[in-house]
Amino acid sequence: MPDVASGGTQAGEPTLARVTLADVARIAGVSMATASRALGGGARLPREDLRMRVEEVAKQLHYIADPAAQTIARGRANVLGLIVHDITDPYFATIASVVMEAAETEGLMTVIASARRDPERELRYIAGFRSQRARAIIVAGSRVGGARSKAALQHQIDLFIAQGGRLALISQPELEANTVTVRNREAAKSLALALCDHGYRDFAVLAAPASLRTSTDRLEGFRAGLKSAGFVLDSGRVFRSEFNRDGGFEAATQMINSGKLPECVFAVNDVMALGAMAAFRAAGLRVPQDVAVAGFDDVATLRDVVPSLTTVHIPVDLVATEALDIVLKAQEATSIRRTVDGRVVLRESTPARAGEEVA
Repeated sequence: MPDVASGGTQAGEPTLARVTLADVARIAGVSMATASRALGGGARLPREDLRMRVEEVAKQLHYIADPAAQTIARGRANVLGLIVHDITDPYFATIASVVMEAAETEGLMTVIASARRDPERELRYIAGFRSQRARAIIVAGSRVGGARSKAALQHQIDLFIAQGGRLALISQPELEANTVTVRNREAAKSLALALCDHGYRDFAVLAAPASLRTSTDRLEGFRAGLKSAGFVLDSGRVFRSEFNRDGGFEAATQMINSGKLPECVFAVNDVMALGAMAAFRAAGLRVPQDVAVAGFDDVATLRDVVPSLTTVHIPVDLVATEALDIVLKAQEATSIRRTVDGRVVLRESTPARAGEEVA
């Protein structure tokens, strides 16, 4: 066999610009069907010696498979679509990292789309992956919008599943779809109780707009925890902005300007807590001496914040792998429900209050 990779060719040998699967099959001395199966285009693999021969020829010829042809051969593309709300958010970035690494071991290419919390954009991405006949889709993010957007999303999910695709949501269990859910209310309630046990009595919450279900669940869970401990969170102590670092800065600034500085601030995610801490520094306030701060998620990239942040640890790796297991390995096609629990982690940003009776 000529060493095409080194640049040498003989009469009748394909040039690099027009190498086809037929060229690979002819030079390897196998049928087109065998070459296709050897290079991942069919359902059955050929004998090991034939597979190795075909792969060696393909390597020598610098053969690149035609994705469209492979999709036709398999019936689906070797693509996993991952739709997240905000790829700049460390929570979603961690999900993306875990999904990409695990999907690669399954021979899948992950294509990531950031919907930026826009229900219409989310719908377009699902429709796009469906038209490309992606093997699976994972949609990660809290539900946003009303009944109309929910119905439109359900329609796109149904179309994709009817086409033979597999889909999982990392979200609240509001749709007829496989779903991995974080128990946000329960975890936020546990955080409130833990902070009360640490001696805190006066709280404020930095939350996202009420339309964002994750923020609402965490706020209501925290409120329920305070009520169980005998305290009330007044509605005037909830300050809302965007569900990101800048939103945390803005909400904390609103709170500072209100003139009502609490003992402890709960930000409904870690990046909002990070923004809040920056706002406090800008205002000349010290954390935790002047105001304690707690977050939610325990994002790994923020664990070096000083002082270290009290938060709720969410095992994001587990969340991502549960969703992957559903779309790649679970026998059922729909209606799988899995839940993931959070765990309170008390750190330097919320020390036990001196002089208080702490449980």
